[in-house]
Amino acid sequence: MISGKEIKVLDKNSEFYGVPAFRLMENAGKGVADFIKNEFKSKNKEILVFCGTGNNGGDGFVAARYLAKRYKVTVFLTGKRKDIKTDIARKNFNKLNKTNVTILDVESINKINELISENHIIIDSMLGIGITGNLRDPYSSIVNKINSTKNKTVISVDIPTGLGTNISIKPDYTVTFHDIKNGMNKENSGNIKTVNIGIPKKAIEFVGPGEFLTYYPKPKKESHKGENGKLLVVGGGPYYGAPALSSFAAQRTGVDLIYVATPKKAARAITSYSPLLIKPIRLAEDIAKLSPTLIVKELYNENKLVVNDCKIVEKLINKVDALLIGPGLGSEDETQDAVEKIISLFVKNKKPIVIDADAIKVVGKKPDLIKNTQTVLTPHTGEFKELTGIKLSTNLDERKKHVEKWAKKLDVTILLKGPVDVISNGTHTKLNDIHNQAMTVGGTGDVLAGIVGALLSKNVEPFNAARIGVFMNGAAGNTAFKKRSYGLIATDIIDEIPGVLKKYL
Repeated sequence: MISGKEIKVLDKNSEFYGVPAFRLMENAGKGVADFIKNEFKSKNKEILVFCGTGNNGGDGFVAARYLAKRYKVTVFLTGKRKDIKTDIARKNFNKLNKTNVTILDVESINKINELISENHIIIDSMLGIGITGNLRDPYSSIVNKINSTKNKTVISVDIPTGLGTNISIKPDYTVTFHDIKNGMNKENSGNIKTVNIGIPKKAIEFVGPGEFLTYYPKPKKESHKGENGKLLVVGGGPYYGAPALSSFAAQRTGVDLIYVATPKKAARAITSYSPLLIKPIRLAEDIAKLSPTLIVKELYNENKLVVNDCKIVEKLINKVDALLIGPGLGSEDETQDAVEKIISLFVKNKKPIVIDADAIKVVGKKPDLIKNTQTVLTPHTGEFKELTGIKLSTNLDERKKHVEKWAKKLDVTILLKGPVDVISNGTHTKLNDIHNQAMTVGGTGDVLAGIVGALLSKNVEPFNAARIGVFMNGAAGNTAFKKRSYGLIATDIIDEIPGVLKKYL
């Protein structure tokens, strides 16, 4: 089974990977027509197609066009022609004018009883996935009339109109596309026939802009500062550029507030305008432009995270929505002890976590620490071995199996970084190859972790945050590569994140 939101993801990703929406609609409508032709051999059938004004109605327009070659077909549009909502549905409606299909619209609502009695097959192509609330007229009255009809064959397109609301079509058959939709069964959908509409394999297996369009939470106009995500980044020590990069990437992803808890030396670097503290010079200049908008919390030690710092972090828990821990921390024993305590604090408070870089080693030693939590782990191959003890091969299928196994075992989301990224929560798995060879440069993993952390703080589910994150990071990296070639550095990727948001949202 598949959810309505995942169908939306597939539709967009299909277009991204070469099969446009108009082709999917054509295949869907033809699939409905072929089912009817095969199931009902007699040509002496009159068919009435109820079509909505959206893409579910568009599927019905296509089906009517194919059916008209063999049967007498009438299309009843539940609105007016000007109300058709999408270009592809409108184009397919206009194609009906070149056929012998009889077309009526909502102005002929008083003829529905007569139309139903005159036709043998009733096709319900009014409303598809994604409707909310109770059905309103004219849909509710049409549904009631169809349901009260006897001795007619009723066929729903994709899902029965109104499924999951106060009233729905009770069809004899439902011709659904790609996969059965959540909530469908024989009782509410009749005999279900699944039709392959040509969604490309890559759109099913790999991430794309569909995840973005479907799951990225756009801020509401009436929202206030802090309502669109507050992230805490705990990092820095021997590598103080890492938490800075993560923080700036999170900013560009659209988070409202970012707290950075970091040792004193790293704190001075992150908040300084002086290029003398950060190398290379260009990176220092970019950081200087952004750093004043961060809320930097100096920890107790000059150079590393220590156990005593947990007191500072604990005071921040109620101020933030999610934690990113790991970038640039190093792996000293006392730092590892502090990481364990901080993760435990956030788990206890049921806040989502991204565990990156050196913090992954802590989980490898104590995996029960994050079991069954809202956590995303972001290992590369070496860190995956520290997490699981498994040395991964280069074979993608084997890597995928190991990631799925451990994501299920820990009941978390694992984002394995590599030539092809593997993202799994143990139940669902996606792949990603949207990136380039120049992104092996230091800091790109910190950027990715910051993006995922920002999305978690915006209340995106971990699996969705991880798959949006890899696409977003890779798409920004590819744009940066076109401009910078092999001179690309991590801040170039951060600069391109807003362009990715603008392009795909």
